[in-house]
Amino acid sequence: QVQLVESGGGLVQAGGSLRLSCAASGLTFSTYAMGWFRQAPGKEREFVAAISRTGGSTYYADSVKGRFTISRANAKQAVYLQMNSLKPEDTAVYYCAADFNLGTAVVTTSASYNYWGQGTQVTVSS
Repeated sequence: QVQLVESGGGLVQAGGSLRLSCAASGLTFSTYAMGWFRQAPGKEREFVAAISRTGGSTYYADSVKGRFTISRANAKQAVYLQMNSLKPEDTAVYYCAADFNLGTAVVTTSASYNYWGQGTQVTVSS
């Protein structure tokens, strides 16, 4: 069965950095675009970043552009989210997700993603 397992969350001060990882198993990783989403308390889940199956295309939400970087290592079946210059408003549960996608585009809508991880908490203190 498909499993996506996030790690790397934690508590960090504003201005700090964290690197999230997502390990995938049970799927042909190179046929999936990967995305990161987040959900803060009382808010809807929102798109953060996505990367195409080859890594050639990436896309970011305006709120994280220039601060976050998504990358992937297909040989390791992993996707990463490097988060720098963190702000208190980045506090949320972060989820990785897999979208079966043989093209080069990425999608930002959560409904397009086939599989989801359980999430990892990121808390940024002011």
